[in-house]
Amino acid sequence: MAAAGLKRDPIIILRMDGEDLSEFINGPSYEAEMVSIFSQIASPDADGSLHDSFVKAFEKLTVENGMPPSSDSWVMSNIVEPALESCPGEDLDKPISQETFLVEFKKVSERVAQHLKEQPVIVAHSESTFDGSGIRRLFTNKFELDKTLNTALENVPKDRNGKMSKEHLRVAIDSVAAGAGLPPIGAVDEIDKVVNEGLKMMNADDGKLVKEDEFKKMMTEILGSVMLKLEGNPISVSSNTVVHEPLASPSTLP
Repeated sequence: MAAAGLKRDPIIILRMDGEDLSEFINGPSYEAEMVSIFSQIASPDADGSLHDSFVKAFEKLTVENGMPPSSDSWVMSNIVEPALESCPGEDLDKPISQETFLVEFKKVSERVAQHLKEQPVIVAHSESTFDGSGIRRLFTNKFELDKTLNTALENVPKDRNGKMSKEHLRVAIDSVAAGAGLPPIGAVDEIDKVVNEGLKMMNADDGKLVKEDEFKKMMTEILGSVMLKLEGNPISVSSNTVVHEPLASPSTLP
């Protein structure tokens, strides 16, 4: 299945059979992308071999390049390593220049594509874009917003006067995340930064006690600030997982 159009569908099952990888390494964008990857993995003090550079480079390639995640141990040992082992030894000891890297990496990639043709890899690709639309949807329904905020407040401890400490704002925001179309705090670093900016704006760490209405107003303002940031600069997160099909038991083999 072609890897084009991934962004149109949040979850897609890809059959990586080497075809997309061949297209990439023989296509117009190969050199520019690999020069960029080489600049990321080559450092002046690195004493790594060409072999190590190849391993790092395969980790940088994505399913959009036609490469299943080499962080998966099965992919590494059954697809990448056999392709590297078939390199003549002297090639792997060559000085690592950009030119050498581009030429030799293409050869190894062609062998990886061949291995994928013989043993296709199934990858589950999921992509989520956080653009603030979940918060905006919540804001357009006052009843739903009040209900969500009130549910969050049920778990916030109150003093004998019914006041709440601002230091609980983070936990309260985390408890409304799902309803606001956000990931849980700690799941996506880029989103955490945006939420933390909103919390800082409210001086959430000063521990002051506020009434319930004030606490809800602060939660609303934090969510509003997160919404505006994400609308102006949406954050996309993708993940790729190799689907390991169960091996047939001896009794089911033909």
